[in-house]
Amino acid sequence: MNPIGRILLIVAYAVLGLAATGRSVVQITTKLDQAPLPYLVSGASALLYVVIAVALWRGWRRVAIVGTALELAGVLIVGTLGYVAPELWPDETVWTGYGSAYGWVPLALPVIALVVLLRGRSSADAVAGGVVSAGGDESSSDA
Repeated sequence: MNPIGRILLIVAYAVLGLAATGRSVVQITTKLDQAPLPYLVSGASALLYVVIAVALWRGWRRVAIVGTALELAGVLIVGTLGYVAPELWPDETVWTGYGSAYGWVPLALPVIALVVLLRGRSSADAVAGGVVSAGGDESSSDA
């Protein structure tokens, strides 16, 4: 993975993780009884952002891929349910409105992260799949 892209993703996830954590801690500790589902989803999203940031930092590619896939699914599900069943969401979460309160970063970020992570993965797989002969020529395996 490009080191600059990796650092940018780490920073983006860390900042979003801090923002979502702050918001969810206040919501859960002061008014959980008013809107438990949205506030617990905010807490889960905060935890997920922190896990993804740590995974990117530590180089845990699989954890980062699974985390960003879960994040994208969460944004799409919560965003859609917010319009289809608004009674479930008496207050906003990070993912409500597909992340519109956060400038749609929660929708764009996992897509960007998955593209970067999967592009890096396919490049690494291509290199690992090549066989270096005694003469130094690379040939692909038929597997």
